[in-house]
Amino acid sequence: MLAKAALAGLLLFALAHPEWDRFADKAMGTRAIAYPLAALLVPAVWAVWRRLRGPVRYPWDVDALLVLPFVIDVAGNAADLYDTVDWFDDACHFGNWFLLSAAVGAALRRGASLPAWVLALCCAGIGAIAAILWEVAEYLSFIMNTPETVGIYRDTIGDEILGLSGAALAGIATAIGARKRRPTGGDADLAA
Repeated sequence: MLAKAALAGLLLFALAHPEWDRFADKAMGTRAIAYPLAALLVPAVWAVWRRLRGPVRYPWDVDALLVLPFVIDVAGNAADLYDTVDWFDDACHFGNWFLLSAAVGAALRRGASLPAWVLALCCAGIGAIAAILWEVAEYLSFIMNTPETVGIYRDTIGDEILGLSGAALAGIATAIGARKRRPTGGDADLAA
């Protein structure tokens, strides 16, 4: 997939230029491990599901929705957008959590038929949990030892609000999509 190739290329580029300000103190080493592992999540779940349930189509939409936020994040660093475009970080916190939560919604819609409101709450809840864990990881990785704690605390709260907002919007979109395409008899495939 093109997104995974772009992610690999961007991460290699970042690792080749650790002294550049756009990559320095941005936990690129951690990202170079965590992002590929996240990109392998859908193929791994699909392989296990396929072994247990027999032939099942690959969930390209879930895979793309899961990988794109990581590509956007590293591309934003490579293009130095985080340091040169004031609103870029906020747009990423909203948009990337929308994409990640939409991936959750697309995966959930493949399982047992759930009421639209349950899909909406699951997307928003899982997205909110992930956004909070992301902020904790950011704090532990490169914020904990900075003298700008008050400003960073405000930014962290704002990032969590944007992440929750993106996740909630993805939940609403998933619920609306589920109402429009109500499958007959349920769709038990992970990737149908």
